[in-house]
Amino acid sequence: MNHPVSPRIQGSRRFVICFVLLVFILSSTPLIGKADTPGIYRTSFEAGGLHLRIEILDDDLAHLELSADPLQGETIWTSPMILKTDYPGPSSLNTPAPNILETPQLRLSVDVNTLCVTAVDRARTPELTLTTLCPLEGGQNLSGLTFTQESTTDFYGLGEQFQRRGGADGNWMGQRRMVLNPYGNEMTGLNGGNVGNAQFPILYALGPNTENYALFLDNLYQQMWDLKNPPFKIRVSRAPISWYLITGPNLPDLRTDYLELTGRPPVPPKQMFGLWVSEYGYEDWAEALGVLTSLHEAHFPIDGLVLDLQWFGGISPKDRSQMGALEWDESKFPLPAEMIATLREEAGVSLMVIEESYLSTTARGFKEAFSQPGLLVRKCAELTCNPITMDSWWGYGGMIDWTNPEAAAWWHDNRRQALIDIGVIAHWTDLGEPENYDDTGWYYGFPELNRQTHADVHNVYNLMWSKSIWEGYQRHQVQRRPFILSRSGTSGSQRYGVSMWSGDIGANLASLNAQHNVQMHMSLSGIDYFGSDIGGFYRHAAQPGITTEDLYTLWLANASLLDVPLRPHTMNLDNRYETAPSLIGDVDSNRANVRLRYQLGPYLYTASHRAYRSGEPVFAPLVYFFQNDPQVRTIGSQKMIGDSLMMVNITDNRSEDIPVYLPAGGWYNYYTQQYFQSKGEWFSALRRIDGLLRAPLFVREGTVLPLMAVDDQTENMLGKRRDNSPADDLLIRVYPAPGEHQYTLIEDDGETIAYQSGKVRETPIHWATTVEGNWQLEVGAVVGEYLNAPTERRVRIQVVLPLGALPVNEVRLKDSLLPLSAISESDPNPHWSQPREGLIEINAGVVKVTDPVRVLLVVAP
Repeated sequence: MNHPVSPRIQGSRRFVICFVLLVFILSSTPLIGKADTPGIYRTSFEAGGLHLRIEILDDDLAHLELSADPLQGETIWTSPMILKTDYPGPSSLNTPAPNILETPQLRLSVDVNTLCVTAVDRARTPELTLTTLCPLEGGQNLSGLTFTQESTTDFYGLGEQFQRRGGADGNWMGQRRMVLNPYGNEMTGLNGGNVGNAQFPILYALGPNTENYALFLDNLYQQMWDLKNPPFKIRVSRAPISWYLITGPNLPDLRTDYLELTGRPPVPPKQMFGLWVSEYGYEDWAEALGVLTSLHEAHFPIDGLVLDLQWFGGISPKDRSQMGALEWDESKFPLPAEMIATLREEAGVSLMVIEESYLSTTARGFKEAFSQPGLLVRKCAELTCNPITMDSWWGYGGMIDWTNPEAAAWWHDNRRQALIDIGVIAHWTDLGEPENYDDTGWYYGFPELNRQTHADVHNVYNLMWSKSIWEGYQRHQVQRRPFILSRSGTSGSQRYGVSMWSGDIGANLASLNAQHNVQMHMSLSGIDYFGSDIGGFYRHAAQPGITTEDLYTLWLANASLLDVPLRPHTMNLDNRYETAPSLIGDVDSNRANVRLRYQLGPYLYTASHRAYRSGEPVFAPLVYFFQNDPQVRTIGSQKMIGDSLMMVNITDNRSEDIPVYLPAGGWYNYYTQQYFQSKGEWFSALRRIDGLLRAPLFVREGTVLPLMAVDDQTENMLGKRRDNSPADDLLIRVYPAPGEHQYTLIEDDGETIAYQSGKVRETPIHWATTVEGNWQLEVGAVVGEYLNAPTERRVRIQVVLPLGALPVNEVRLKDSLLPLSAISESDPNPHWSQPREGLIEINAGVVKVTDPVRVLLVVAP
């Protein structure tokens, strides 16, 4: 409250000075403090025509808002990007002065004259000043924030932007992250293609070792982050400016807190980790089935087929465009329900179909849709207003208003649900930046704030589209998991089952390398599943020095270790190009790399469960796990897969030796099993192993790695085999290290949401070195069940021996001596073998899943 004081003050000069200072402090900082006990602490300040509101949500999380307008309501408004709003408040709060707020981990000090806020991490010894955030311009001219550098040396996150400097390496320090579209999310030209630029307003600021904090800007509008020189600047096209300050002991903690705020990703259908073939586009079933036949004949596993806009009739000629029909063109794709069932049952192949947000006036079903109040973006606020109309490359028509919950529900119930009912398992949402719009349009938007213009919804348009799909599944009680492949999005998209791809990328190494850098930031921005049009969408954008065929194989080698789904795609209206890996490039290398993806299936799937449960990344940059190592701060060309594997992108077509940075510790080459003991050093790896092009892959020592057995009979990621032989083997590969090591394999039915209610099976696996120097492995009894889970399975164990390791003399299974066999694969009885130097294979036989398996490897004294 204000405290007015009479100007007539008598007394000594010292008394006058002290009293005037006190009056100035009190009168220039209208202060409202509220301590909910227990609960969120709220306070606000005013100075220079600006209003600052602060909410202490947790010991390490504060929510702040700057506005030129008087504060409305008690709480700060949150956008659709935010999931969690029920924070408990700090465990304790101290206010040593009215402008200082302290939790056990965080101190915020407000300058009452400028409304600058200094943040200090109190959990460190000594305490660490993180940054000081100040208003950028004042009063009605408020346009953003400035923040000081302090100890920060590196910046990460901020979503998807392909940087003009190129290359796979580098972070945001010294750069500007910006969009040219006046509203935000956009497609932008790059090296002969068009790639996405999607705002995910989460910034991680890292200093030496584990000094760090994060800022999340909860603002709907166009943003520019100027990180070239301190003080750094954040500019937005419209205030108020709301942001979260996150502190924590390390980068993993910051990312976990960010995902608690915006939502963790659900577990994708297991088939989404497999190979999906696509192009723009298959004209009919015959063309698509021909591609599947080629893959089967070449012994590729395959999980899915992606249909572009031809499935609903296409958009040509323009005056008969079917954009938005969302109904099968049965002249080209007859009997879709029967075909989907046949593909699923006979080939193990599922279907993803494209949809867009536009509705052509010539599309089937237009009149019914047009008659739905509020379905289409309209010209004014009244529901009686006509929809906006656009004359675009896809036709002439309107645009669906995904921000209108009733309209979005109608579209799902009356258009999309029929596809789900006949077996479509994934939704390809294209053009959702949005690419086309009329910026005079009127949306449902956010009526509580009177924010209903295009500018108000542009950057959450695709988010609300994804939400409508997720909620449609829930409303219809669909047991299958939603999965969305989206070209755009923002923070929060991940919680609706969204995977993103980078747009219509050019077919050249420069674009591919930039993709690797973007993937680093997208991972930290919460998008675990991020990919590309493998081989390049625009093949005409090829550059000298590498053929289209060689580029495809190189791109696929990288993507097989990173992209979800694994999806080649290209512009192919005139049928000039191939996208299936059985029909282009080095087919043997393509097959080996696709099979590698399937081999790693159980490990990737377990990682996806960990992402869902606790927010661990599936594909993280090295800095996430090795934050204390300054060498990794700018490396974007190498990625961790889970916490145990590290891949290296092939970034050129020249050298056969690829430089690899190995953080301190022991590492194994996945392909050759060569062991490296690193102090944090650079090594080299061959890009060709046994004549096959391979993206280098390394395994941390101590890893227990579950694998899928893959051969010519492997059909899909769910374990379907062409000869119908059993596919329930538990295959475990161990990379020994001193001490004890634990791993928990997580399995479920691979298709439904039952895992969310506990229908999950966990298998604990324990590896240890005994006091005698022997090795012991125990596969524990399973915990939990799911529908149709196997009750028994053959257990196979591989142990990789480092160079110089003592030889194994004998192997015991539950204290019984196993026979040594010269042939491993063909002998069904329990035994052990050494098929080659450095590798021990143990067949423990078929075992009930409730029975532990204990194996002891006795090494020579």
